[in-house]
Amino acid sequence: MLKSEEHAANQSLIRMTNHFHTIIPARYGSSRLPGKPLLDIGGKPMIQHVYQRAIEAGSTEVIVATDDQRIVDTVASFGGRAMMTSPDHPSGADRLAEVATRLDLADDAIVVNLQGDEPMMDPALVRQAAQDLIAHPEAGMTTFATPIRQRADIFNPNIVKVVIDKAGRALYFSRAPIPWVRSDFDDEVARDMPDSIIPYRHLGMYAYRVGALKAITAEQPCAIECAESLEQLRALWHGVRIYVGIVEHAPAHGVDTREDLERVRSISA
Repeated sequence: MLKSEEHAANQSLIRMTNHFHTIIPARYGSSRLPGKPLLDIGGKPMIQHVYQRAIEAGSTEVIVATDDQRIVDTVASFGGRAMMTSPDHPSGADRLAEVATRLDLADDAIVVNLQGDEPMMDPALVRQAAQDLIAHPEAGMTTFATPIRQRADIFNPNIVKVVIDKAGRALYFSRAPIPWVRSDFDDEVARDMPDSIIPYRHLGMYAYRVGALKAITAEQPCAIECAESLEQLRALWHGVRIYVGIVEHAPAHGVDTREDLERVRSISA
């Protein structure tokens, strides 16, 4: 390839990489923290902080997808865009698919799912999710994982594990310890990490090609998805390839509880 052609190709890739949509699912009715998106952090509602993270990531368009008019009104008050969606969606992916359909996004458009309770999310990670999808055209989705460093985390069912192939694609997600190290994991009280393999913790941020998103959400939940209570298994079940980017350190934890909220408030003060 001539240098001029290579430069043009690189510039095209940069333009493509910079073009992605971020949709922020935000429900009002959290069981543990009702009204969570509207709770105050440093004089601003939480949803405004999340929206700003998406803007800082370089999103072409940012839309809050919600089932509550109070959230729509709050987003409008700070100049953002929100869209009312069905209250009956079983997952955030279904809410994303409704928005993508209503916006008439092309099947090859890229949508990043940024949860509405992630006010401390690193914008670089949001951008990386889209970039990884551009760099791996065979994938319909991208997500992230980080090495597990504490042995107790391997056996914690609330920490989702992922096994990855040599090309960086997900083979399986589970709440169980995977891959199972036969020579080591029989002894759960051992203090050291296995030295034969690196287990990975799944980080629940996703980017989708719109065509893949629509195809996934058009299918009924599958048996392994229901057994593990992990919606990403539906994509694998139906043959959608998921590229998994590795990050050395997990991003800041989202806000699930009152304690999480106070921690974020103290950091933002």
